[in-house]
Formats: sequence, structure tokens, C-alpha cells
Amino acid sequence: MKIPTALILALGFAGAAFAASAKVPAISHADLAAAIAAKSVTVLDVNGSDSFKEGRIPGAIDYIAREKALAALLPKNKGALVVAYCGNEYCTAYLAAATAATKLGYTNVKHYAPGIDGWKKSGAKIEKS
Repeated sequence: MKIPTALILALGFAGAAFAASAKVPAISHADLAAAIAAKSVTVLDVNGSDSFKEGRIPGAIDYIAREKALAALLPKNKGALVVAYCGNEYCTAYLAAATAATKLGYTNVKHYAPGIDGWKKSGAKIEKS
């Protein structure tokens, strides 16, 4: 039985995405909220500019709009906490920002898995444009 090449490629990409997500540790809601309060985190929103304007985690950077300027927006300290998030626990778009930060040499990159949906459901404050 021959397996179509497209299926093999699709499974390979899915596996690569899963492997990459396994390398980005999660941060809890409480830890992220504490880091925001302490102003000790750079938060990257990967939901797109329209969603960003409608509501985001306080202090977040619109990764989609600012991707090319990311190096200038991140802290000089490569050990600083950088957190990427997208829509919800099923969304994998955060990987683009997490991977970009890692490629720039950041070593403390984390993922806020609940995303903006989880942040809103928790009752936490959001910012709007």
C-alpha cells in the first residue's frame, strides 16, 4: 500500500509543530499575572492586529504587526522572561513568536496556553486600543 506524499508531509509538519510546542514550557496564569505586576515580562500576542485592538493581555506587543522589529522590542537581557500566547489552548500560532524569540537568543521563553480566551474567562484585566 502506497501512502500519498501529501499525507506524509502533513503528518511530518504536525509532528514538528508538536515537538516544537513541547520545547516551550508553559507559564501559569498566576505566574504570568505576577510577572506583569512586577513588570518583569515581555508578552507577545500572536492573535493578529484586529484581535489585538479588541483586547489583549496588558502590556502585550502585537507580534504580527511588530515582527520585523522584534529584536529591538525585546529586553537586552537574553535571560529575561518572554511569554507568547494566541487564542486558546488549541491555538499553535504562539509558536511563531516563541521560536523567533528563541532564535534571537532568549532562553526564558514560555507559553501562556489559555491564550486571550483564558485570560478573559479568568476575569483578568484586558487592554484595548
